[in-house]
Formats: sequence, structure tokens, C-alpha cells
Amino acid sequence: MTANPLTWRPNRDRLAAANVTWLMERTACSTARALQEWSAKHRQEFWTSAIERLGIVFRQSPHALIDVSRGVEVAEWLPGAEFNIVDSCFRGDPDAVAIVHQCEGGPLETWTLRELETLTERVAAGLTARGYRPGDAIGVFMPMTAEAVAICLGIIKAGCAVVGVAESFRPKEIASRLKIAGAVAIFTQDVCQRGGKEFPLYDVLIEAEAPAAIVLGSRPESRPKLRPGDTSWAEFLPAPGTTPTVMRRSQDPITILFSSGTTGEPKAIPWNQTTPIKCATDAHFHQDVHAGDLLVWPTSLGWMMGPWLIFASLINRAAMGLFDGSPLSTDFGRFVQDSRATLLGVVPTLVQKWRASNEMDAFDWSGLKLISSTGECSCADDMAWLMAKAGHKPIIEYCGGTEIGGGYISSLIAEPCTAGTFNSPALGLDFVILDENGASAPSGELFLTPPSIGLSTSLLNKDHHDIYYADTPRGPGGDILRRHGDRMERLADGTWRALGRADDTMNLGGIKVSSAEIEQAVRTVDGVHEAAAIAVSAAGGPSLLVVFAVAGPPWTKETLTAAMQSRLRSELNPLFKIHEVVLVDALPRTASNKVMRRTLRGQYTVPL
Repeated sequence: MTANPLTWRPNRDRLAAANVTWLMERTACSTARALQEWSAKHRQEFWTSAIERLGIVFRQSPHALIDVSRGVEVAEWLPGAEFNIVDSCFRGDPDAVAIVHQCEGGPLETWTLRELETLTERVAAGLTARGYRPGDAIGVFMPMTAEAVAICLGIIKAGCAVVGVAESFRPKEIASRLKIAGAVAIFTQDVCQRGGKEFPLYDVLIEAEAPAAIVLGSRPESRPKLRPGDTSWAEFLPAPGTTPTVMRRSQDPITILFSSGTTGEPKAIPWNQTTPIKCATDAHFHQDVHAGDLLVWPTSLGWMMGPWLIFASLINRAAMGLFDGSPLSTDFGRFVQDSRATLLGVVPTLVQKWRASNEMDAFDWSGLKLISSTGECSCADDMAWLMAKAGHKPIIEYCGGTEIGGGYISSLIAEPCTAGTFNSPALGLDFVILDENGASAPSGELFLTPPSIGLSTSLLNKDHHDIYYADTPRGPGGDILRRHGDRMERLADGTWRALGRADDTMNLGGIKVSSAEIEQAVRTVDGVHEAAAIAVSAAGGPSLLVVFAVAGPPWTKETLTAAMQSRLRSELNPLFKIHEVVLVDALPRTASNKVMRRTLRGQYTVPL
């Protein structure tokens, strides 16, 4: 009988060493399904076990695990605790490898945990010396380099909050995010290298009228000319020395990230001191991260997987692999091989491009123990190719969101793992699937059942209750439900498959964006009267962006596509690619004049 190339099955040795096996034995659960049900029913016991297992460091222990006196919508985890989550990142052997990093075209380098902690302390001391105070919001607009990791940890160590801004954003989007977060300073670098080309970062910040900047050079010899009031990295850093960590409460923000909703303005989501516990717990039990592992996950500090990677690796006493360059390049393929990565994180669009180009065929990725995919729906054939390239290692699908601090559904390696499907809700929480009438169904919109560590309880610029709880139905047991916006299907074998978004947001190459943001950008093209953006997928794979437009002559489909793509590149994000522009005479609308994007999705057929 031929093995299914899409499915990985656990063997005895792998199970014996798995983190989830430890928890199954501790709880006397004989199956992974029973373990998940236990963790959802006994959430306090589960999260207590996770905190103890991870060795979270407290200056003052909490007086309870959770306080729901104001309701599960605003549950407070670890009330009364005084700690700084950065302390939990430096519990390992100081001489152990913390970061393996490489710049595009450069040599492979390593930092020990001691070296990372030393630079983290210098960043915290530099911020304090310049008068920044606990609670201040400090931006980071730079690639995810070793220095950027130390900067983020240093900001948090000083009691401040990191404002992550993806380096692909344009000035308008940068300015909006810094204003919403109230950033009082920002770290950046002069340029970044991608595909052998230089892309300006500092100049873009100047155009965005960013606050006082600390500017790193992309190379040792770089000496960018600075605005008055800006500071070079060398001038900013004090001499090495021990810097006291600022203690904070559990609900104090450490990171401010942004996620698109159904309107043009992004939601500003604070991560508090408990959110990294969710990141590290998911990594520990779902991605099976162990001390000494090396996690390579191409991402950015402006997206949730950037800070997730920092905490998922360091709290688990593992290392992270950082490649400063294009993940499509052969240099990246060699980095995965030569760094001896044990876990590779991907978005399906990236895998699709690797497979089509054949440029990764020359590299040996059999040293990987596990692959994890997130950000968008997977194409099973692409994932089967990646599994085979890694020596038939498991794919852990991982779906969640910035406002969750990790995943709500994933897989556990105690059960077979099939590409493109999930075998378990995330440990420590649960969800229900409801049809349009609010009844339980095998396919429909997914709602979370709070509380859980990681779930947001506030937004900086929107009403949290209105976004996540207003007008949601009750669960089958009368539970309060939390809206998330994804559609999910439970398959006959008890696994799940993602069906994309239920609302008017979309995931393009792993980046969440609203239809409204796309439409606002493309409608600025002269002669475009109306536009509606939808996301479609072929064979359940990554989403494709399709724009329906009402536009007069002289536009043709080809010329309008080029003009709209240029507008997206200059005003929103160069990573958003238009699959097709469809010219129409009018857009379908409701009686209240709202565009019926669901109708457009139903009318569009993806060309084979």
C-alpha cells in the first residue's frame, strides 16, 4: 500500500519525545482529541500547566490565574503579577545560540544568548538615558534582523511598547499607524536589500513625517545624512552594562500591531505581557519546539509572526534563524540548509512560488523536523511538494490572528497531519461553527468561545465590544461567542479545512487587508467611477485579488490593471498583486446601496 504523500503519521520515537505527550501523560488523556477537550473544559488548569512548563519569570506572582469579574470579554489574566516578559526570554544557557542570521549575499553569523541580552540591555539603557518612560510607544520600521530583535526586547525591557510597522508599507500607511499608536520615537535603518536591490527606509520615514528616529546603517560603512533631531545607532547606544528591567503589570502593553478590519483604518491591537505566553505555548505544543531547535520563519516585525517568532523561540530556549533578504532567492534556500533549521514557517503563496521556480531543488532541507504554514489557505499539492522536499516531515497548519496572539486551530503531532487541514483546535480554547441561522453546522462562520490567554480585550482606535462581540449569537450551551470572521468546514474524518473569510477582509500572500483599503487606493485612478475588491481561490489555495471596476474609456482591462497595480504599489503595499480586473457596467448593490461582494464572489470563476 502506497503512503499518502499529503499525510504524515507519527512514529513511536517522535511521540515519545513530543511536548504534547508530556501533557497527555500529565492529564491522563489517551488521545490528542481528548487532550484538547480537557484543555478547553479546564482552561485554568491548562494555562497553569503551560506557565509552569515554560518557566515564566515573575517578580511578584499573581494572586489568581484569571479574573472574570467584569465578564469573559475583558478577562484579566495573571492579576496582581509584577514581571517583565523579557526576563523569560533569557533563562537559557548564556553560551547557547540565540540567533543565526545572514544578510543577502553575506556570511552566516551567530549570536549567543549572552550577546543578544547584552545588546537588549544597551537598547533599554539608551532609551532611559534619552528620557523615554514606561508606557511610551516606540516604533520599529526595519527588517527583522538580529539588531531589530534586540531593539524590540530592549524597548519592552525599558517598560515601553513596540509599534511594529512592516517595511513594505508606504508613507501614508506608516504615518497612520504611528499616529494611531502615539509613537514618540522610531528605530529604522537607511535601506534594506531585497533581490540585489536597495529599498529606502529612512527616506520613506522622512516622507511619513515620523517622530525622532534612531537610524542604523545597513552596512558598517553606511553613514546616512540625518534630519535634525535624529540620532545614529552608534550615538544612541551607551557602553555595555547591566540595566535593571522595568517591572510591569500583566495588562500593560508590550507591542502594538495592526490588523485590517472591514473599513479602511486598521485596528490597533495591543499585545500585553500575557500574549507572549500564548505564542510560546502554541509553539511548544503545536509546533513541538524544543530547547536547541532553530526556527526559520520569513516574516516582519509589522506582522504578528515577527514578535511571535521572538517569543516562541526564546521562551522555549530555542534559537531563531533570520535571513535579511528575499525568501524567494537561492540565498534563502541555502540559508535554510546551512543554518540547520529544524522548523520552517511559510505562507502558502511562498511555497507556490518555490515549487513553480524549481530554484529550491538544489538545497537539502531534510534536516527540518517540522514545517508550519499560516496566513492563508494552503494548496495541498504545493504542501505535498514541500513535505517531500523536507524528507516527508509533518506540516502543521496554523490559523489565528493578531487579536489572538497565535492560533485558534492547528494540529498536534500525536495525530496524523494532512496538508491543507487541521486536526485540532488550539489547546486552551475552543470554537463553534454556525450557519447563517446561528445553528451548529459542519460548515459556516467560526466563532471563538472566550476566555483564553492571548485574546485581545481592547483596541486603541475602535470599540472592542462592537468589533468582536456585538450582535453575535450565543453558543449551543448559551456561551458568549467572539466573532473572528473566518469560515471553516469540519470534514467527515473529524478534521477541519479553512474556507477563507466570511467578512470583507482578505489574506493576500499572508497579509490581511480589507476590501475597503484596496478599493480606496484603486478608485484614485482617473476615470474609475466605482470599484469592488474580492478575494478568490483556486483549489482551496492562496487567495487571488480580483477587482471589479466601472470605468470609462480609454481604459482597457490590461491598461487599467497596470494603472491600479501601480496605485497599490505607491499608496498601499507593493506586495499586493492584482490577479485580474473585470470591467462591468455597474456593481450589484443592496437596497441600502451597499456593494454585494458576496454576489461578485459567486459570479467569478477562477481560470484554470
